[in-house]
Amino acid sequence: MRRWVRMPSDPLRAGATVAGLLGLAIAGYLTVVHYAGGTPACGIAHGCATVQASDWATLAGVPVAVLGVLGYLAIVALLWIPSESARMAGCVLAIGGFGFSAYLTYRELFDIHAICQWCVASAVLMTALAALCVTRTLRAPAVFTD
Repeated sequence: MRRWVRMPSDPLRAGATVAGLLGLAIAGYLTVVHYAGGTPACGIAHGCATVQASDWATLAGVPVAVLGVLGYLAIVALLWIPSESARMAGCVLAIGGFGFSAYLTYRELFDIHAICQWCVASAVLMTALAALCVTRTLRAPAVFTD
């Protein structure tokens, strides 16, 4: 008979999971649009096509949206692995994602001169995800081994 281990309630992990899954949905949508050769729906800022066609939409030939899918997926997976090292790895990835989002936002504002609402939403979600992961890591009980 299989016994399920119930993990303790963790509202920070729950919030981070929601932010990560929403970010994953946005990055997934942008990835599908990229490979379908379309233009993202852009109702507010009307700059999505400009951003998508820019030099900063890919990194070493890989669409930035694909990097977002991989990053969000890794962070969400690490949130559910019950170990201190997984918590720390998720925190490091989320901080890196926050930095990369800030860099891309800078490029939108000062080089591309266009704003993509999907990119802004992803940057906001990554910021929240980083804040939640850092708070969760700092609040975790210290584990000492002799």
